[in-house]
Amino acid sequence: MTKNDRPRAAYRQLYEQGKLRERVDQAVEMLASCRLCPRECGINRLEGAQGKCRTGRQALVASFGPHFGEESPLVGRNGSGTIFFTYCNLKCRYCQNYTISQSGDGSPVDSRELARMMLSLQRSGCHNINFVSPTHVVPQLLEGLEIAVEAGLSVPLVYNTGGYDSVQTLRMLDGIFDIYMPDMKYCDDETGLRLSGVKRYPERNREAVREMHRQTGDLQIDDNGVAVKGLLVRHLVLPHNLAGTAGVCSFLATEVSRNTYLNIMGQYRPCHEAYQIPELGRPVSGEELARAVRIAHEHGLNRLDRVESRFVAKVLKTL
Repeated sequence: MTKNDRPRAAYRQLYEQGKLRERVDQAVEMLASCRLCPRECGINRLEGAQGKCRTGRQALVASFGPHFGEESPLVGRNGSGTIFFTYCNLKCRYCQNYTISQSGDGSPVDSRELARMMLSLQRSGCHNINFVSPTHVVPQLLEGLEIAVEAGLSVPLVYNTGGYDSVQTLRMLDGIFDIYMPDMKYCDDETGLRLSGVKRYPERNREAVREMHRQTGDLQIDDNGVAVKGLLVRHLVLPHNLAGTAGVCSFLATEVSRNTYLNIMGQYRPCHEAYQIPELGRPVSGEELARAVRIAHEHGLNRLDRVESRFVAKVLKTL
């Protein structure tokens, strides 16, 4: 794909057709009995009630700015324009960002403030707007997006999620997000409940990933090495194979696409409540990461993002 062939950001077409406003209204209406995510709390967030995500009518933002530590196709030369939302619909006991996702670091923002953040990131040259943990604030995000689009926003949007997403909500986002970047954390129900506090994580996660791929397809990268559209999956390797790498890779290879762009992450270290769980009380070893990379290759998944540098030599020797 050449630079001149680069597609317009998906949401521009909806906006020009006058349909973006319909999606905003639809999303906000969902807050009246919130079922945005698979937790389906059913509370009225329009009146300020808070469910498991501890977020009412207004979104909270912990920080925003160009990020150079994301996946290489998102970062490019100028960085990925990240907006970190406060709180999350998961309660991962080992979360490295727990001060944001669980302790509540951040401040309330209205739709105009959110729009200003997006436009500021675009002006700074970021290749995309990367919404981190957007699942529980989709309506607020869309309200800000509408204002930003009216003011000239045009770069692709990234939906950067823990992967516990509702297909109903994702279908409402069809034609809005260019790039989906979900985690695939586990392939075992009990592990998802014990480590992240949610039921049926693998089932709901796989439903969501199928829908994301249906909407955007495999990841497309332009001649400058920058992602423009598609699915990018993250899989964090955990000690003692708690992440179930073989199950995740088998699913992607057989039910999504062997051309899936996959980031096998080896940076796990004990954080938050991890030391209370014996299996999580140490970092991932080089051997464990090497095994995960080998499993991906065995399933025909060869579009792998960078591997943590301190493990690269060991990985290459074991493949």
